[in-house]
Amino acid sequence: MEADVIVVGAGLAGLVATAELIADGKSVIVVEQESAQNFGGQAFWSFGGIFLVDSPEQRWMGIKDSVDLAWQDWEGSAGFDRDREDHWARQWARAYVDFAAGEQREWLRQRGVRFFPVVGWAERGDGRALGHGNSVPRFHVTWGTGPGLLEPFVRRVRAGVAEGLVTLAFRHQVDALTMTNGSNGTAGAVDGVRGSVLAPSEAPRGVATSREVVGDFTFRAQAVIVTSGGIGANHALVRESWPERLGTPPTEMLTGVPAYVDGRMLGISETAGANVVNRDRMWHYVEGIQNWDPVWPGHGIRILPGPSSMWFDGAGRRLPAPFFPGFDTLGTLAHLRTTGHDHSWFVLTQKIIEKEFALSGSEQNPDLTGKSIRQVLSRVLPGAPGPVEAFKANGADFVVADTLAELVDGMNRLTPEAVLDLGDLERQIVARDREMGNTFNKDAQITAIHGARAYRGDKLIRTAAPHRILDPKAGPLIAVKLHILTRKTLGGLQTDLTSRVMRADGSPLPGLYAAGEVAGFGGGGMHGYRSLEGTFLGGCLFSGRAAGRAAAGALA
Repeated sequence: MEADVIVVGAGLAGLVATAELIADGKSVIVVEQESAQNFGGQAFWSFGGIFLVDSPEQRWMGIKDSVDLAWQDWEGSAGFDRDREDHWARQWARAYVDFAAGEQREWLRQRGVRFFPVVGWAERGDGRALGHGNSVPRFHVTWGTGPGLLEPFVRRVRAGVAEGLVTLAFRHQVDALTMTNGSNGTAGAVDGVRGSVLAPSEAPRGVATSREVVGDFTFRAQAVIVTSGGIGANHALVRESWPERLGTPPTEMLTGVPAYVDGRMLGISETAGANVVNRDRMWHYVEGIQNWDPVWPGHGIRILPGPSSMWFDGAGRRLPAPFFPGFDTLGTLAHLRTTGHDHSWFVLTQKIIEKEFALSGSEQNPDLTGKSIRQVLSRVLPGAPGPVEAFKANGADFVVADTLAELVDGMNRLTPEAVLDLGDLERQIVARDREMGNTFNKDAQITAIHGARAYRGDKLIRTAAPHRILDPKAGPLIAVKLHILTRKTLGGLQTDLTSRVMRADGSPLPGLYAAGEVAGFGGGGMHGYRSLEGTFLGGCLFSGRAAGRAAAGALA
């Protein structure tokens, strides 16, 4: 089979690239190792957060933002420090910030995408103006979450099928990129893919599927765009790439992405001559909990926390500033890897969980995913969202008790290998509670809570009124055992600003493009060392669009 372009991967970046190609009249084969049930990839499971700068939603919420402030935050978070590996990544980062401050919102609105009006404040930072973190709220939740963001691109690609421009090759696993023969000793160009046809699967979306081979295939094209995602479900590869700066790899981790996020195309592309850079840059969460109703193996869900829960390591020591919930993901991860335990603990109250706990994922937010205004409005009413209460009632990592002694007994039953001392935990909680009596105090977390409530979005739906943890009127007490949750690959195939994949010598590998997570969301790692959140989906949109347009232009 032949087409103008082959797109490897039917996730968000691949669908955006395909939509751009068919808008230019190009024929496309979309090659996907999973079944049609998984159309849209892992973006389907996402919360739908998009990083926007100086948006109408921000201005409506009283937020003053600018491209200069956003770029200051990006540079402070990325920490670019590698001349060769970051050459293109830095340029992609600047181009993306300009996109987020410019046409991204209107480009999405033209496709029917809308946003929840309250802007979230993710990755609040490490306390330095020039350090990591968002100076202002920038996390715009898509109305309809991940499925809502995917919908216009799924619709356009399916229309391309009806028009005869798109062929969807599900259950086709790429094993190699094919190459033309070079002349005079020069390397050839990528001219297609070959691989294995996998046995059909009727498994529901996200469920791990068989890798039984029932045939083989070879497809040819003038260009190939790789959009196959990262390595998050491949724990062996995560551990192999784990950097020393984050300590030793955890013995136990939860998995935040479906099993097909295996990183296969990184090695396959490298074998063909592609340059893979920044393998040691990765993004894993420290607020993971076991899904009581799992879809894929080791399925974990991330708590999107407000700032009020007290955070203790596995030995019961309160985490130091600035490692508060929602502030510095990788800084907290690096600190926790020094504690000798793979787990940590939130200790909070019913009053906190009702206001501050959200769960990442489209399926954990049926009100936003289902575009139900009535259900969304109920978030401001007393009581935790239904999915949060379901985890509290059914989740293996939750302990609920009326007294601290009962709470600690329950925590110790979950971690008999790391027994907590009731007196020590009580001393730390009481000391924090004493600081609640005054407007001014020396507890940095309490100061952060007051700062959060100065933003009306946080005061409305994300930050509980300050109160003592041991106040019976705020109870019952709740403890949550937290796990490290694998998620994003920040490095990948190095690409120039037209998404052409680079060789190690800095020259483009003819015929090969890449977009999305497999390309580090652009340039082989446009985030550098840290993310500002909302930039993973946004990076797939931006790089997928660039790859589709560049490949179409090259074939004009």
